[in-house]
Amino acid sequence: MQTVVTHSSDPVSLSLSDLGWSEFFDDQLAADEAGLAPMRVATVHRSRLTAESQGGSARLTLAANVKTTDFAVGDWVLVEPDTHMLVRRLDRQALLQRRTEGGRPRQLIAANVDTLFVVTSCNDDFNPARLERYLALANEAGTNPVIVLTKVDQVADAAPFVEQAAALQAGLDVVMVNATASEAARVLAPWCGAGQTVALVGSSGVGKSTLLNTLSSKGPEDAQPTGAIREGDAKGRHTTTARSLHTIAGGGLVIDTPGMRTLHVSNVSVGIDMVFAEIADLAPECRFGNCTHDHEPGCAIHAAIAAGTLDPARVARWRKLLEENEANTPVPSGPRGNKILKTRGKKR
Repeated sequence: MQTVVTHSSDPVSLSLSDLGWSEFFDDQLAADEAGLAPMRVATVHRSRLTAESQGGSARLTLAANVKTTDFAVGDWVLVEPDTHMLVRRLDRQALLQRRTEGGRPRQLIAANVDTLFVVTSCNDDFNPARLERYLALANEAGTNPVIVLTKVDQVADAAPFVEQAAALQAGLDVVMVNATASEAARVLAPWCGAGQTVALVGSSGVGKSTLLNTLSSKGPEDAQPTGAIREGDAKGRHTTTARSLHTIAGGGLVIDTPGMRTLHVSNVSVGIDMVFAEIADLAPECRFGNCTHDHEPGCAIHAAIAAGTLDPARVARWRKLLEENEANTPVPSGPRGNKILKTRGKKR
């Protein structure tokens, strides 16, 4: 299914630095590209792209061989200023993407995101295993993850949620917000300064659209629609159906994303190691170099579980993610000079 992406129509005049331009992108410009205009991709449709620049929004002209699916919201591109012909995409500083089911190409979520706000609420939506997947995704992309706890006003004590979230990764920032209150913008301000790009991810019904409206100070006529959650299972309906680029009142940019029901991991081994650093650091101490951490003698991880220094439930989630990542990560297959990428598939 083709994802259609929209952006804010707020009539705000933005400089390149306001849009997130930095030396990383400036260093990629060749001498003969001085006459091209840098623009940031704001919408991705089936057959067209639009982008934001210092002069406002523009629909880009695409060559016949250009596929819009190769672009993500947040990409920087060089464009002929008169014709708006897209010349080339600049290298990304970060790319958030996820594997989709059925062997289809990976879905591009957002590009050049500085901070990923992983939004979850203090109710049955709070799921450490799912949060660990988001963290691995952010780590692999080179994006700074922050756990944002919403609906804190609906529980007697939010401290247990904060404690569980903070334990998911060393040095992880965890913040509590009331998504409907203007105070939320102040709490998240350290990551939302001028020129900074943040993205919101999380399940439906956790308050992402409400938080977006608060961050961008949108009036009722421009606000993203919001919806209630079901009482029985704390799940919500999708109120955001497409990725959107919006300006933040503090000067940054925010990309909203639809709620994700599933998040399969693929090619995120470094990201997983960062989430489970306390486990990954122990693995080299096992007696056998090819230890599966299942039944072998001299396993350092099992010794730590027995000593009470490792949570067996967290170790089980670590092993599950490793196995899923290995099964889903493509590897070269076939004769030399004609190799193709194939996934290993599930282990039996």
